[in-house]
Amino acid sequence: MTRVLLDEERAAELAEIFRLLGDANRLRIAVACLDQPLCVSDIAQQVGLSASLVSHHLRLLRAARFVRAHKEGKQVFYVSADEQARCVIKDMVSHVGAHRDATDDEG
Repeated sequence: MTRVLLDEERAAELAEIFRLLGDANRLRIAVACLDQPLCVSDIAQQVGLSASLVSHHLRLLRAARFVRAHKEGKQVFYVSADEQARCVIKDMVSHVGAHRDATDDEG
């Protein structure tokens, strides 16, 4: 296995991304954007939040380069920035699900 080392700058950048994803609403928004581009109103409907709150969270996720945006007409669509971002989220969702299933089996 390759040993991973982080310099101070990269550690700070990574910590900021984890801090952003530490908010349950932002995490749900990031998950909604994993597989296909969605407009703000569709994301808001999926996660049960107002469009203005979703827009606020998307600005933060976009600044952290976790999602990217493209405009079609008057609507802006958001999707995960890259495959690595998708993998991080999908792996952690799978990890939590596996942990929950193991805990349920023990009880």
